[in-house]
Amino acid sequence: MLKRFLAYPFMALGLVACVTINIYFPAAAAEEAARTIVRDVLGEEAAPEQEKPAPKQESTKDDKQSSQDILKSTLSHTLTGVVDFLVPPAQAAQPNIDIESPAIRKLRASMSDRQSGLAGHYRSGALGFTNNGSVAVRDLKLIPLRERNRVKKLVADENGDRKALYAEIARANGQPQWEKNIRDTFARVWVEEAPKGYWYQDGKGNWRQK
Repeated sequence: MLKRFLAYPFMALGLVACVTINIYFPAAAAEEAARTIVRDVLGEEAAPEQEKPAPKQESTKDDKQSSQDILKSTLSHTLTGVVDFLVPPAQAAQPNIDIESPAIRKLRASMSDRQSGLAGHYRSGALGFTNNGSVAVRDLKLIPLRERNRVKKLVADENGDRKALYAEIARANGQPQWEKNIRDTFARVWVEEAPKGYWYQDGKGNWRQK
């Protein structure tokens, strides 16, 4: 067992030479950024799921197992130190998502101000979230005739801001090719953060109600 643990650092050394710079799409960071913006825009309408505390685990290991865990942890920290020493920080660093540019803040404010005019129509089912991160008129008959032109303009303005937002987030982070990934992430988060009763499109474009 000890020999196997001691072999880990040397196995890692053989892999270090293969490390290359790879700026990938940071899905977790993008989701966190999207959730921050969506909750800000939806305001009191947002309905995030309650985070459940991690269950406590009772220790049932005997002294021998505990010793092995301590040894494994020590070797793991040693291995991490070796890799950190050999791999330049620029290569090891994982990208974050910047959502604090002036353009992004302006778009967020615009969308937040517009939410009050859209919320009632989301709740009635007249409007819904599309599967590409936009808003669509789901049932025009649910909008009073005298309000239809105003609501259509609100939807068009909202979609304009959303499209600009996704592109700006990608641009602000120096990765314009991320725009589709950003849009897809927001499309999912809009639905997840929407309160019960809102309508949304599934992957096939069918309308469903939360």
